[in-house]
Amino acid sequence: MGRLEGRVAIVTGAGAGIGKGIARRLAAEGASVVIAEYHAESGQTTAAGIQSEFGVRALALQVDVCDKAQVEQMVRSTVDAFGQADILVNNAWARRRGGDAFGPVEAKTDADFDHAFRIGYMAVLWAMQAVFPLMRERNWGRIINIASLNGVNAHPYTVDYNAAKEALRALTRTAAREWARHQICCNIICPAAATEAYRAFASAQPENAAELLKLNPMGRMGDPETDIGSVALFLASDDCRYLTGNTLFVDGGGHINGVPWLAGGI
Repeated sequence: MGRLEGRVAIVTGAGAGIGKGIARRLAAEGASVVIAEYHAESGQTTAAGIQSEFGVRALALQVDVCDKAQVEQMVRSTVDAFGQADILVNNAWARRRGGDAFGPVEAKTDADFDHAFRIGYMAVLWAMQAVFPLMRERNWGRIINIASLNGVNAHPYTVDYNAAKEALRALTRTAAREWARHQICCNIICPAAATEAYRAFASAQPENAAELLKLNPMGRMGDPETDIGSVALFLASDDCRYLTGNTLFVDGGGHINGVPWLAGGI
């Protein structure tokens, strides 16, 4: 039997990248998975691949996590389909449409911050609040929130993203403290992975990407499924029953001396 046999996991932003890698890793260990994805086609493709490859149930839901009603419906649909929700992975993120992802502090707008906190903080809060009664009733739950080294290391030009991710870490640790008595473990992963976005960056700026990799102690970016997904698997499993409120830096050691996002600084 797989380590997650009989468990049901919701993974947001699971149509690609880290979310897809985590969903596949959980499914490989027997979990039924809900692929909550804004882009319906990629969500359906991921779900179909999981069902075909791992023989578990996978449900694709089109969800805009910036909409509270859709987040709450995501959880209701999970219960309708599977009867429970044991594992919640909050991974979804997207830049503001029409906005510039990079810019100095003095140039960031209210709209930039409103979006960052809605998708990076409020969406996670809504999902956590929605699954909490289900996990409390079963006296078992795992919440895994994806934060970022950008916030921990205060990388330049992404202050809105950094602030939302650091607020998310505070939320996760507080929930861990309050919900521990219900055997609900809440932890954070700060990953470094070769996602589609990273590969596009490396293709557009190969010299910059190569310089950054030299600063990573392991000299490579992680694989979303085998590297990041395997740590998520541990956090989602019974092996994690006594670990809560922690931030795990799954980055090949990049956090130790603070690998910068911009090679050469500013």
